[in-house]
Amino acid sequence: MFDLRHLQVLRAIAREGSLAAAARSLHHSHPTIAHHLTTLEAHFGARLVHRGPRGTALTEVGEALLPHAEAILERMLLAERETRDVVAHGSCALRVGTFPTAGALLLPPAVRTLHEAGVQVSLTEGELPELLRGLRSRQLDLSLVFSQPGDRLDLEEEFTVHPLLEDPLLLVLPVDHPQAALERVPLDALRTDKWIMGTTDWDPCDRALSWACAQHGFEPVHGMRTDDYAVMQGFVAAGIGVALAPRLGLNNPRTDIAVRPVAGPPLVRQIGVAMLHATAARSAGQLLAALRAESVRIRSRWSGRAGEVHA
Repeated sequence: MFDLRHLQVLRAIAREGSLAAAARSLHHSHPTIAHHLTTLEAHFGARLVHRGPRGTALTEVGEALLPHAEAILERMLLAERETRDVVAHGSCALRVGTFPTAGALLLPPAVRTLHEAGVQVSLTEGELPELLRGLRSRQLDLSLVFSQPGDRLDLEEEFTVHPLLEDPLLLVLPVDHPQAALERVPLDALRTDKWIMGTTDWDPCDRALSWACAQHGFEPVHGMRTDDYAVMQGFVAAGIGVALAPRLGLNNPRTDIAVRPVAGPPLVRQIGVAMLHATAARSAGQLLAALRAESVRIRSRWSGRAGEVHA
């Protein structure tokens, strides 16, 4: 019968490329690594590793076993952490990631629901690449994420993204802009305007804007750059440019700007919760349910205003 140490050795050999390097990574001796590998191979009655002068490589049988070994080790790590949380706090401590706009509006009521149930929540706030790194490194149990329709997030198959909300992308104009009087503004009317855009090339609003402008035969002219929606509103109000922003980021718009939908097909970003399949903590399911309930309330408020952002 094999144990977890045998699976750890197989994973280390696959990652390091040799028995010697695997021994160093696990702080074991070379004979110990060889013994664990031999025991595992005897259990399956097959060679799992090709050994050569330039290192090692998994056999076909070893390649078939590796993902199961990694899943078992990952699940045991989660089990140990969640059990220790229960011993230390009386409940699992849930490590949650969020991006700023969701952290301001969507997440707080859901976290309150968990606090009322006695669940400890550890919060990490960041932009999307940082959150994805936190999920991949297992530093986060789950995270609010966003994407453009049809995009795939850079996550392994061990994760599921549960959809929550379609967040409309809206035009932000100076209140005295010539197009501000329109109920819906055609992008073609803004081809000569400068745009307040995000600070990174992966910004979802900028990608959606560039795609939509390309349908009208022009590229948006870059003006200022900021990821802070309050700063963006200030630049727009000052007449420095116009912008495209998610509705969640415009919860309390200034009175000296105008917020209008884009004429034509709506532009949106999709907001969801990325979660490990192996997350067994009941609190993860509780948070997901609370986020779904809050999303329903937000959609209801938006529908009641018929697309208008101002109260």
